Amino acid sequence: MNTQHDKPPVLKVESMSKSFGGVHALQDVSFTLRRGEVLGLLGDNGAGKSTAIKCISGVLIPNSGKVYIDGQEVHIDSPRRAREAGIETVYQGLALVNELNVTENLYLNRELVSSKPILGRLGWLDKKRMKAEGKKVLDTLQIRIPSSNREVIYLSGGQRQSIAIGRAAGWGRHIVILDEPTAALGVEQTVQVLELITRLSQNNIAVILISHNMRDVISVCTRALILRHGRTVSDVDIADVDERDLVDYIMGTHETQLS
Repeated sequence: MNTQHDKPPVLKVESMSKSFGGVHALQDVSFTLRRGEVLGLLGDNGAGKSTAIKCISGVLIPNSGKVYIDGQEVHIDSPRRAREAGIETVYQGLALVNELNVTENLYLNRELVSSKPILGRLGWLDKKRMKAEGKKVLDTLQIRIPSSNREVIYLSGGQRQSIAIGRAAGWGRHIVILDEPTAALGVEQTVQVLELITRLSQNNIAVILISHNMRDVISVCTRALILRHGRTVSDVDIADVDERDLVDYIMGTHETQLS
């Protein structure tokens, strides 16, 4: 019987580089990610984290390098291509529409039209189906919202972040990338989001977490990839390090460890 490690990684990035003029934002970055794994992507400001995820999610096109999904090379030249490959990204801005309710935000720009021929041709939305399927996503990830009919402007910061992550998980067949998901949250809301990340992992979704909070990284990640000046300097198992170690890797005061 095959185990998880007998299968190709859900994501493999091979020798990815990206330059802006004479500035090398990424230089020969390589790493792998397996289903259910939570990878912390770490580094100081300007280390290349944002450039890396923008290349993976199709916002930027790298100058060189390859991306593989489940062992198959994919060419990601736009966010649409990334989504087709099963990669979803939640940026700090969340991209929620305050005036729309929970269900409408879950299906934003991916609305389901009626299966009835005439209504479908008229673009009539199947709101009943969207509400039912949206509820399944929320229930699967144990996202507790007072009502799916509530406009998101009335939700807490943690609930809003959960909706954005739930939307990504609902559409991302393979990988969800989270950019500083707890940066603007209080303690209780941070715990709520970290628990949600753990549930993503338990549902066999691979997660890339960008965070400056080492406590969060230690709490939910299985591995950490540390970038500095656009290069990979460390790739470590979280079980082998503590918060201080991660900070030392980021600052360059710890011996480089590449697995």
